[in-house]
Amino acid sequence: MSDDPTVGDTPVVPGYRPDPPETHPPLDFPGYKSTALRHPKQPLLMLPHGLTEITGPVLGSDLVRPGDHDLTFRHRADPIGQKIIVFGRLLDGDGRPIPDSLIEIWQANAAGRYRHLGDRWDAPLDPNFDGVGRTLTDKQGRYEFVSIQPGAYPWGNHHNAWRPAHIHFSVFGRAFPQRLVTQMYFPGDPLFFQDPIFNSIPEAARPRLISRFSLERTKPNWALAYEFDIVLRGRAATPFEEPHHD
Repeated sequence: MSDDPTVGDTPVVPGYRPDPPETHPPLDFPGYKSTALRHPKQPLLMLPHGLTEITGPVLGSDLVRPGDHDLTFRHRADPIGQKIIVFGRLLDGDGRPIPDSLIEIWQANAAGRYRHLGDRWDAPLDPNFDGVGRTLTDKQGRYEFVSIQPGAYPWGNHHNAWRPAHIHFSVFGRAFPQRLVTQMYFPGDPLFFQDPIFNSIPEAARPRLISRFSLERTKPNWALAYEFDIVLRGRAATPFEEPHHD
């Protein structure tokens, strides 16, 4: 018998604090049909980092160009839809800011359609909206994006299935293996109750994925503002699609 401490069946590395078990969604959730096809069927193996993972590629400020955070300012005209400001902080499990980290987002347009060959439902593309952006957190762990309110869209998971409006977030450390993915939702969405992706999150953790409307940061006659903090670990951890402790 090993003397190494564990939480459930998960070995605990010294200095490492696993997130509480009610934080992240299960890899196989019956209501979310595609998880039955893609979730691991065998126990996961811990693979040590090799030289490739440790040495690169390094993610830094040279990958972010001026204006990459503004999804509304890349074409000759403004995109269609309600302009929004999405802002927040990237924090560790002790509430400390994480500076100089790459955050990327992608989202559907105001009609609920992605600029992607696989998205062919009957909603218009917006020639003035690409739906992707990136930025680096500042010294206080803060980030900000300017975008438009995404629309809901149908998907084939179950009868009359619609995804709530959401924005995908990708958070990187200093290399590609250090990547976490989550989704941000908007307060008061009427589609929460029937969305299996949202409901795969343990109930106590779901509010952490819902942004908070900010009148203080809303700009008159221009854009509504929503605050969304991302916490990487601990009791207040943001639920991620691929939690690194599994």
